[in-house]
Amino acid sequence: MNHPNRLRDAIAADGTTPLIGVFDMFSASVAAQHYDGMFVSGFGFAASHYGLPDIGFIAWPDLVHFVQRLRQAFPQQHLLVDIDDGYVDPETACHVVRSLEQVGASGVILEDQKRPRRCGHVDGKQVLPLEEYLEKLTMVLEARRDMVVVARTDATEEPEILRRAKALAATDCDVVLVDGVRSVDWIRKVRDVIGDKPLLFNQIAGGKSPRLSLPELGELGVDVAIYSTPCLFAAQSAMDEALAVLKRDDGRLPEFTSSSIGVAQSLELLEKNISRHHDRPPVTAPVTAGR
Repeated sequence: MNHPNRLRDAIAADGTTPLIGVFDMFSASVAAQHYDGMFVSGFGFAASHYGLPDIGFIAWPDLVHFVQRLRQAFPQQHLLVDIDDGYVDPETACHVVRSLEQVGASGVILEDQKRPRRCGHVDGKQVLPLEEYLEKLTMVLEARRDMVVVARTDATEEPEILRRAKALAATDCDVVLVDGVRSVDWIRKVRDVIGDKPLLFNQIAGGKSPRLSLPELGELGVDVAIYSTPCLFAAQSAMDEALAVLKRDDGRLPEFTSSSIGVAQSLELLEKNISRHHDRPPVTAPVTAGR
């Protein structure tokens, strides 16, 4: 199964393809019940794996191992992976892309930030000189086999946003992302300057970008939408509320009802991830030589 080409087909289809941010295997298990694609968010992975903010703590082997577990549990899902700046060095970026291809990732996002990096929706971002980023991006594009590569700029000044978006679209990257875009008007400007190149839009609660539905994004010419943190933020809110109630009630669990999640419901979800329960690939009849 060619996962990158499956993602390309989804991107090329009509409308906007949604990819849901997951931060661990359990959040991925829930997301897979609702959507066909996942986004391995750097924000979520840093929070889940290290308990740290997304400012450059991720070690690439940890990320590769996580994606390997995701692919084994979810053989049909699109897996787009945030690799930040490629872990600084272009050679490392190329090695990470090849490693992710080997474990079944569908695509990666490579940004033009320089260290110390920041979440794309916070202040204080700094970008590499464009030529330096393009050199790294070109090396990654040459190193991949089939991997979908999203070229991302974190530029914040309006003329520089358009200059970089146009330059990224002129490369062999598959998709362009301007992170932290602040308005519908600016989505239109980016869409115009990148021509026919597919466009990705990143939505994050409390971020700088407008809240838009998939039909609205489709009308704006957005081909892919990533939702970086809905699972993470929902988990934080739900856990905080559940523990506050448990503390208020002196440790007595809430009454279990038909709408509750308990042992049976959780096990039912997780058992779907066991590999023997996955659909087997079709058996191809052996080819015999004609007489």
